[in-house]
Amino acid sequence: MPRPAPAQTSDDGRFVGRRRELKELRADIDRAGLDTISGRKAPRARVLLIAGRPGSGRTSLAEELARQVAENYPDGVLRAHLTEPDGTRVPTDRTARELLDALGVPAPAGADEDELSEVLRDALSGRRALLLLDGAADAEQVDPLIPDAPECLAVAVSEGPLTGIPDVRPCTLGGLDTPAAVELLSRAAGPVRITVDPRSAESLVEACAAHPAALVLAGGWLCGRPKAAVADLAKQVHDRPGDESASGALARMFELSYTSLPGAAARILRLLSLAPAGHVDPHTASALAGCSVSAARTTLDDFVKLGLIRAVPSPLPQYELPGCLVPLLRARTETQDRPAEIQLARARMLERTVRLLQSCRAITEPDGSASRKKLAGLPRALRFPNPAAASEWLHIRRPALLAAARLAVADGELDTLARRLMAALTRALVAHRGTEDAAPDLYGIHRLVLDVAERRKLPREKAAALLNLADLDARTGRTQGALVRYRLALDAGREANDPYATGRAMESVGGAYQELGDWSRASDWFGRALAHRLARDERTDAARLYGRIGTVHTYAGRYGEALRNWSSAVTGHRKTGDVAGRARALSELARVQEYAGRPEESLRTCQEAVELARQADDVRLQAALQLRLADTLDHLGDPAAARLHRGAAERMLGTELADVTGVADVTEATGSAAEKRPKGAGGAPTCEIRSAAAED
Repeated sequence: MPRPAPAQTSDDGRFVGRRRELKELRADIDRAGLDTISGRKAPRARVLLIAGRPGSGRTSLAEELARQVAENYPDGVLRAHLTEPDGTRVPTDRTARELLDALGVPAPAGADEDELSEVLRDALSGRRALLLLDGAADAEQVDPLIPDAPECLAVAVSEGPLTGIPDVRPCTLGGLDTPAAVELLSRAAGPVRITVDPRSAESLVEACAAHPAALVLAGGWLCGRPKAAVADLAKQVHDRPGDESASGALARMFELSYTSLPGAAARILRLLSLAPAGHVDPHTASALAGCSVSAARTTLDDFVKLGLIRAVPSPLPQYELPGCLVPLLRARTETQDRPAEIQLARARMLERTVRLLQSCRAITEPDGSASRKKLAGLPRALRFPNPAAASEWLHIRRPALLAAARLAVADGELDTLARRLMAALTRALVAHRGTEDAAPDLYGIHRLVLDVAERRKLPREKAAALLNLADLDARTGRTQGALVRYRLALDAGREANDPYATGRAMESVGGAYQELGDWSRASDWFGRALAHRLARDERTDAARLYGRIGTVHTYAGRYGEALRNWSSAVTGHRKTGDVAGRARALSELARVQEYAGRPEESLRTCQEAVELARQADDVRLQAALQLRLADTLDHLGDPAAARLHRGAAERMLGTELADVTGVADVTEATGSAAEKRPKGAGGAPTCEIRSAAAED
């Protein structure tokens, strides 16, 4: 999400003041470090530190420095927030992912902090990039993100020193100098009143302790009252009780701005402190306040003029609550809003988020589907005109949506609304981005569910979360980790007496062992899963499992066992009426017959499979089987017939396949479990959040 204009940047986007600090920071970039003085090459990027209280203009100064030196860093400026507006630390692994995403470098889902930090350092090696790390709490947050590349530059923004990072001299910010403070006030309030009464303007600057955020609020207060005198505002700020520090000045100016708001607007402003990670849009404000979306947007725009929130440059209306105002607003909320009202406002916000996510997913469904019919019944404000608009909304609101997911489970409960939010967010991400692209976000969502399920001792939710996490581990090659989670999911499924999770976990354990090449354990676990399915009369899954067992025996060279299991799979698909499944099973049976040295049987089986594929109207499968027939006929010494079958395959697919032969090509078309990794965890069908996420 693009950053809004910080407190020290005026409405027209121009930076105000801090010339001395900028000069010192730029000089510090080229300053000889301790390594250079001692004759060694600097092993890491230079780190600059801008220290100051929230609202002091520290972020604005960092952004201006980045703007001035950006041409020296052609690989771009990478930005990351290390704390939320309420002061909550952002985990380093999440920050590393954000930076890698900005670089366009994929990061494996589920990778830990150390692994992601290493990937980030590798990605920045040989580049000239500038990292702007805003809101650093301490050196432990910053150190893992510093590139091992002297050509890069890291600018950290913090409230205090970063003890532990060597060779860093902080640039500590106080108030603005008087001319710069007056200029900032003039740009926010309009120049006329400031020009005609410069002494009162300087008095107001003094009352605000030259604090940039307080001056922005003062300018907004004057802007909203064209007839008010600057001297009157200066007197009111002076007369309000409080300490004379910059924080005290900000609190006094905020109090003055807040108490001048109408009651309804003041209530909306208070409730904005509940917005996830300070990200606000008209829907969030509307749901929190219980008003219309249009009324909420008008109020938000009014708050921008008053300096109470910031507009974020974006194709959609987006706003950000300044972090320096969050504690002041939350203090007001605690004293003026009943706990039940706050809980209801949160519930409305999460419910609105769920409905928007459902709409975002539904627009990707075919016309006439149940989801599209349900979408048509939603209010116009909750509908997206087309999939592209929904995808854009999901992309822009992604940080806020993920923050909402964290908020939904922050109190340790997995109530119905939280479950629905997790499910809706998961489905929307998959619908628009695909499972692979959305894997890092999905991993975080499932890990949230797991943490709460373990704290609350909810075995069904625990099993579902473990299965989903293990699926993502398996897809990213962490098979041993996936195996551990599948075994834990099996224990949780049994504890919950959940037959779905139990059967799914058994099959996934077998799939993990198959991936590891442990054929004996794989066939054993597939056998357990098969017995479980047969006991529940789940014939379709049983037929598929016969095929998985046959695949493992094929890999192990036990062709007799493989033939028996593939024959059982053919019988199972015949009993369920799955013609295409029967054709694929026959194709695999023919493969094993050929491996076992029975080419005549393989030829007859493959011909039967071709007829069934024709009945199923599966052209690609027919073409693949024609290729297999051609291979078998070549082995039997009939090249003329083999050419005929290859020609038939070419005509079916409309492509040149004369040079494409062999088992792997048939496998791609048939979806064989013997040669192609099946979908889902360890080869089992993909698991949605079942217990931990209710249906739409």
